[in-house]
Amino acid sequence: MANRVTVIGGGLAGSEAAWQVARRGIPVRLYEMRPVKSTPAHHTGNLAELVCSNSLRGAQLDQAPGLLKEEMRRLGSLIMQAADASAIPAGSALAVDREEFSRRVTEAILSHPLIEVIREEVTEPPADGPVIIATGPLTSDALSRWIRSFTGEEYLAFFDAAAPIVTYESLDLSKLFRASRYGKGSGDDYLNSPMTREQYEAFWQALVEAERHVPHDFERGLFFEGCLPIEEMARRGPDTLRYGPLKPVGLVDPRTGKEPYAVVQLRRDNRYGTLYNLVGFQTSLKWGEQKRVFRMIPGLENAEFARYGVMHRNTFICSPKILKPTMQTRKRPDLFFAGQITGVEGYIESAATGIVAGINAARLVRGEEPVAFPPETAHGALTRYITEAHPDHFQPMNIAFGLLPPLPRRVRDPRRRRLLMAERALKALEGFAPARLPETAPVIAGGGPAGSAAGARAPATPAGREAPVAPGRASTRAAETPTPVPGR
Repeated sequence: MANRVTVIGGGLAGSEAAWQVARRGIPVRLYEMRPVKSTPAHHTGNLAELVCSNSLRGAQLDQAPGLLKEEMRRLGSLIMQAADASAIPAGSALAVDREEFSRRVTEAILSHPLIEVIREEVTEPPADGPVIIATGPLTSDALSRWIRSFTGEEYLAFFDAAAPIVTYESLDLSKLFRASRYGKGSGDDYLNSPMTREQYEAFWQALVEAERHVPHDFERGLFFEGCLPIEEMARRGPDTLRYGPLKPVGLVDPRTGKEPYAVVQLRRDNRYGTLYNLVGFQTSLKWGEQKRVFRMIPGLENAEFARYGVMHRNTFICSPKILKPTMQTRKRPDLFFAGQITGVEGYIESAATGIVAGINAARLVRGEEPVAFPPETAHGALTRYITEAHPDHFQPMNIAFGLLPPLPRRVRDPRRRRLLMAERALKALEGFAPARLPETAPVIAGGGPAGSAAGARAPATPAGREAPVAPGRASTRAAETPTPVPGR
């Protein structure tokens, strides 16, 4: 076991993982191939570059992204420090000035005396761990080949085709019936939404006219016959869906005793039965259009979307087969994965898995056992979902309240229910001792680029020793401007 941690990838997850390790007094080597070698989506050599939206989504505690962000703040997240310091007006969401955001992260990482940044491509991880692979959805071809060899070819995907997921609480069960096609399985494995001819034709018309997301140039031509967007199937003719994902064959509506004109099937998506997946509804429609059109499905008029459907290039592993909730690989305990390559969607979700991997990699170096976060927390719920979901249906996922265990008693008001779940999560995190900094963790004095972001949110770290400069090869770090390390 090496006395340092190697992090491969300088995106949000890799930057956060390196920060969490260094906060615990462990030297880090952070490898980032940009700007020596770029990707089709990146434009700079900065760490934590935001390549799509500049929004980190909801900021309130009754929103699942808001809860995850608050947990991250309490865990001393560098990503949240930079985001809060570079925030711009965006209503109830947290949006950032993307250039200032990535600059703050980059400067904080480069100026930390325990982090050495090396600008070169890594084609395979070093044999001496701990190692964290956080190379994101556009992992280089060479490293992808190594990952495929390590995990098994069938456990690495290069295309993300995910159907929407809705919450069970938001469905109108009076319009749905439970059944499996031809009574297979337990006979009631699916929720089924029967459609009349009029309902189907109105839905089909709205679907073919809905506005689609325009793919990046490097994503064009990714669709293939076995995984077409549902709106693309609909464009092939009015009855295409009735012979595809909406076929009614083998399903009888118990209220009429007849086979419906068309049927939308919903499949349970988690162990708690709080989330359901729209079967066969992979889509490239814009999110607002998905909400408008898919709410035309009987029983989904007030559906809450825990995840919208997506179709884009995305390298990710089958985490339920490969990872533990600690973010360790089952095959090699000193090798971790973090970020979108694990099957999480979104900026903050990526950074959150970096926190978990970073804490646990540091624990390994310190001779301590890695830990799984409590399932009541957003961190614990997210990491458990991606590592315990059904591997045959696994697709990337955002944080959602439906991933957390239900409350002991049913609370009908959705906002109050979410706030109670958030309160429970933060209480569980407060009592989770492994997330706290060790007593021997160093404090870096000074007023570096992360300092202004940390002050208002994070409690002060107890005084400790000054950290030494990381040993090893020469780095590309800028001048050693001290940076304060916030803690709990």
